[in-house]
Amino acid sequence: MKKILIANRGEIASRIIRTARRMEIGTVAVYSEADKDNLFVRQADESYFLGPAPSAQSYLNVDRILEVLDRSKADAVHPGYGFLSENAEFCQALEDRGIIFIGPAVESIRAMGDKIHSKRVAAQAGVRTIPGYDGAVASAAQAVEIARGVGYPVMVKATAGGGGKGMRVACDDGEVMAAWETCTRESRASFGDDRVFIEKFIENPRHIEIQILGDRHGHVVWLNDRDCSIQRRNQKVIEEAPSKFVDPNMRRAMGEQAVKLAEAVGYYSAGTVEFVVGGDKSFYFLEMNSRLQVEHAVTEMVTGLDLVEQMIRVARGEVLGFSQKDVKIKGWAMESRIYAENPYRNFIPSTGRVVYYRPPREGPRVRVDSGVSEGGEVSMHYDPMIAKLVTWGHNREAALFEMEYALDEFLISGVDHNIDLLNSIVRHPRFIAGDFTTGFIEEVFPDGFKGAKPTEDGTRAFAVAAAMILLVESSLYLQVPDLQDLVVMVDHEEFRLTVERKKGSQLVAFDGEDPVVVTHDYRAGSRLASLMIHNQPATFRIRRLAEGWLLSQGGRTVTAIARTPRHHELSRHMLRKRPPDTSRQIISPMPGVVLKVLVGIGQTVNWGQTVCIVEAMKMENTIRCEQDGKRVRAILVQAGDTIEADAVLIEFE
Repeated sequence: MKKILIANRGEIASRIIRTARRMEIGTVAVYSEADKDNLFVRQADESYFLGPAPSAQSYLNVDRILEVLDRSKADAVHPGYGFLSENAEFCQALEDRGIIFIGPAVESIRAMGDKIHSKRVAAQAGVRTIPGYDGAVASAAQAVEIARGVGYPVMVKATAGGGGKGMRVACDDGEVMAAWETCTRESRASFGDDRVFIEKFIENPRHIEIQILGDRHGHVVWLNDRDCSIQRRNQKVIEEAPSKFVDPNMRRAMGEQAVKLAEAVGYYSAGTVEFVVGGDKSFYFLEMNSRLQVEHAVTEMVTGLDLVEQMIRVARGEVLGFSQKDVKIKGWAMESRIYAENPYRNFIPSTGRVVYYRPPREGPRVRVDSGVSEGGEVSMHYDPMIAKLVTWGHNREAALFEMEYALDEFLISGVDHNIDLLNSIVRHPRFIAGDFTTGFIEEVFPDGFKGAKPTEDGTRAFAVAAAMILLVESSLYLQVPDLQDLVVMVDHEEFRLTVERKKGSQLVAFDGEDPVVVTHDYRAGSRLASLMIHNQPATFRIRRLAEGWLLSQGGRTVTAIARTPRHHELSRHMLRKRPPDTSRQIISPMPGVVLKVLVGIGQTVNWGQTVCIVEAMKMENTIRCEQDGKRVRAILVQAGDTIEADAVLIEFE
């Protein structure tokens, strides 16, 4: 193996390039129009243009990738995850040309890539499976009939699905009909296969998976477990290894069943067997992913193995250099997926140019797998993941501490991101205690995400940070007195405090209370401020406003304004800008492609009524009316239109 073509993009392409370079193997990147300036294209030894941004015309275009293989003379292909990674026809085409596929055999992909067939194989191998209907559901009416027989709630799932796409939970006849239609469309768009099936939805479940690795000589080992239960819309958000919920006996039983299934299909390379687990620790086979997983990094951190390297070695015909007894759990690892989305606005996708990008400093305890750099684009055509932040500790508490600190240090601007959500989760008492299921996010934020719950100490810390920033920046052009009275507004809460400047530190007192000792490392113009407040560390991300700052820390973002008492008094007389009147419009909260318009001119619509469906980043998003009794005056879009965020879709009389 002399040269690998990476049939993927983003952070996984960058990861494969780094590993191949360490193994002294050449690399070839392929890219779409949307990715021409992205990081992985520059990192590869060679790069070739595939086509337009839509994945069907680029990363899923098998003929075009085969042409690049001929031109580049690459003798191997690593598919990463997603796109063609579980496409048996692509794997077969490579085999026919004598190209090494860095993954499992074609027969294994066929056996496990179809979720209906994989359930049958698992049952025959003695692996416990979820009750349900294991045939393709041909219509919405048949879906209702099957769901009634299985018993609500049910899960409607794409047979070729993954990454949360083509999956919906349904609790009644109407929901299952809508889910069938949505899942078939999403699956057709994402995987070129619109078949779906139905199975019983296990309530209050955990999502536990077992990483396996096999070679071409019949050896298969399981590399411990991962807990992937923190999800939103069936898309994993935070993963950890090992699982706090899984005990040693359960771990061994799941591992042995995973190996049994792998052996039944002659599996080699890296793969993952996923289980849904009930509160009583009963577990059922969910699916097998015959590829590398996004969350493979946490397994690498606790086993010391490089799974990409192992996949390459297996593809070269090497025997695994270890056995099951050699596999240990070394400490604890966590992974947070940094997505380009706005959790404060119902997680709408965010696209555009990454203006500023500074990940936390990497080291033995912090790892960042990223596919973006400053100036790169986040496109509406692909998954919205910006990076994976992975931390390690000797135990779960230590790994959590590292994650909290690293999230506060992660700086991104130009696109919205979910760092506040991630920080809120890892600091939540239920998560810290390990008390969570796949419904955690919906349970903890039932009315939508609004930031971490404010605390008195936390709000005061924001006030102290704002005061420090003002004094440091004012000292550039003013003679700041050693004793300074200030008024700080944190959102709508007012704090009056006094700062006494001491050598190496400041004493801060609120309304005549006992002073608090504060030290900081803030320099004027910085985007980060690290403070020690009574020996308690707190790092704040800073974004400047016309007046004041947006400060983020611990999963909460606030508007903070610091003024002298005189300036604060004068500010009361400032005119406030009124927001624009959008009461007669429906505005798209996201960029995307209009799939359907469900109202007509002259029609009266009411609150909660669906008016159109917009596809963004391979997911369907329902746009609803938020008012009652509105009559449609104009429809400004039609099916097939590409729209930007904040585009006006419909106008009312």
